[in-house]
Amino acid sequence: MMKTLLYLLMWPFLHLYSWLLLKLNIRHGGPLPRSPQILVANHPTTVDPFFVAWLAKGPSCILITEHAFKVPLFGAYLRRAGHIPVAIDNGRAAFTAAVAAIKAGRKVIIFPEGDLSPREGFCKAHSGAARLALLTGAPVIPVGIALPWEGMRFRKETFGTETVTSRWPVRTSYAMTMGCALHFSGDADDRAQVAAVTDTIMQHIAALVQQSRLRLRPEHRHGFAPIAADLAG
Repeated sequence: MMKTLLYLLMWPFLHLYSWLLLKLNIRHGGPLPRSPQILVANHPTTVDPFFVAWLAKGPSCILITEHAFKVPLFGAYLRRAGHIPVAIDNGRAAFTAAVAAIKAGRKVIIFPEGDLSPREGFCKAHSGAARLALLTGAPVIPVGIALPWEGMRFRKETFGTETVTSRWPVRTSYAMTMGCALHFSGDADDRAQVAAVTDTIMQHIAALVQQSRLRLRPEHRHGFAPIAADLAG
């Protein structure tokens, strides 16, 4: 009940942020499965986890860097909402928590790059999403996000001895394309198979990013709306 309430409380903030600072353009490849699922996406900005959670249309567990859990108040919100911290030196704990979330019937959101995407291309993908899909049998829903690089604002954040740069989209277009469910089966301990599934997932994300980029072109901008109709309800 608490996780559902906190999920619902997130909506007004996302609506306000979108209305004031973004021009959202969102496309769906098909209806989401009713079963537990794994949503995977590229990661150009700091706010991506929450917009992907918005797409998920229901309470979900986001795998988020442990740095975010150290932010006063916000970190407490993340813990109470059931999101999963990912420690740089202890990814196994996050993976175990993600497996438990899937088995409990929840949706899990993973960014396979494990970091913010570079300006061009992607970071080398981690294998966690592929292993989770093979181990649990949950379908994978790929998402591709694109926005103009010049539409981002950069901010230095310090967490103890660590300094990271966050990226915030401000007064810019922000396009997301959700693909159809991908289904995988096999041995989660087979490295070759895990690598192949990881490559397939990233290929789908890359194709969806390209679709999102095409909708950023000037001839398509007349179709942007402050809040996407399919998310407003």
